[in-house]
Amino acid sequence: MTGATAPVLILTGPTGSGKSDWAMRLGERWPIEIISVDSAQVYRGMDIGTAKPTPEARAAIPHHLLDILDPAQSYSAGEFAQDAAALIGQIQARGHVPLLVGGTMLYLRALRRGMAQLPRASLALRESISAAAAARGWPALHAELAGLDPTAARRIHPHDAQRIQRALEVCRLTGRKLSELQQDSPAALQSTAPIWALVPASRGMLHERLATRFNRMMAQGFLEEVRRLHRRGDLNADHASMRAVGYRQLWEHCSGQSTLAEAVERGVAATRQLAKRQLTWLRGESSIRIVDPQAPGAFESWSLEVGVALRGFVPLSGPRGRICPSPNN
Repeated sequence: MTGATAPVLILTGPTGSGKSDWAMRLGERWPIEIISVDSAQVYRGMDIGTAKPTPEARAAIPHHLLDILDPAQSYSAGEFAQDAAALIGQIQARGHVPLLVGGTMLYLRALRRGMAQLPRASLALRESISAAAAARGWPALHAELAGLDPTAARRIHPHDAQRIQRALEVCRLTGRKLSELQQDSPAALQSTAPIWALVPASRGMLHERLATRFNRMMAQGFLEEVRRLHRRGDLNADHASMRAVGYRQLWEHCSGQSTLAEAVERGVAATRQLAKRQLTWLRGESSIRIVDPQAPGAFESWSLEVGVALRGFVPLSGPRGRICPSPNN
């Protein structure tokens, strides 16, 4: 390779917005390696419900931080930031372009702004908090968090169970506010990386796409995937893996708490709620460049912007030996 080291590129957006497809198309033009920014795709055996890249896609373009953990294990945003930073250096040393792709916004925040060293998860405490939520509701626990850590509570939606639980857990384990612990923590990504977000202009079309995708996952065997996990016997609803959207609702069905129709309906609703939370986070990030993937010529316009970002990076060849286009073309 000649020229400058490739910069880090980030492509995010709400679930179902087409990020993976765009990343694969970009890989036909530049020698990229993809780092997954997805808190569910790290788990082995969770393929259909996480929309994990196919074996063919992973053979065509290197993917990282997929299938690195058993579903019984935990993985924090801080661990992601450390792993991603190490991978970025390795990819750049190979003369390739690191492209981070995914919609786990907490992971992106940890990478770009730093993440304090927080205590390990306490399963017993999480079970206690979950029991309280079952009895009183997550908004009530959000109100409790507002009394303990008003700053953290303002950043967390009253129905965002996972983040409320973690913030309360940190407060109870350390006696300190989560927001205080997160202050002044160094960022793992030491450069200013261009970041784009695919945000469809039509929310109605996005909702329809999410429902269609969920039903397609069901046809592909999503329920059997969850049944296999349920039959293991060492997992429960409090594991982070089983709190993932879709998995939680089908787990409840496998546990006899709902009919399949109810589980699917709740799964679609939860997916839409996830997209809403992601969009809310994106609206608060002024440095992110918003792209409507449904607009005519959107991908081509984005690929030109990528070329500008990669100006000065002149690889000898592209993926699978193809010559890459000039950044100025």
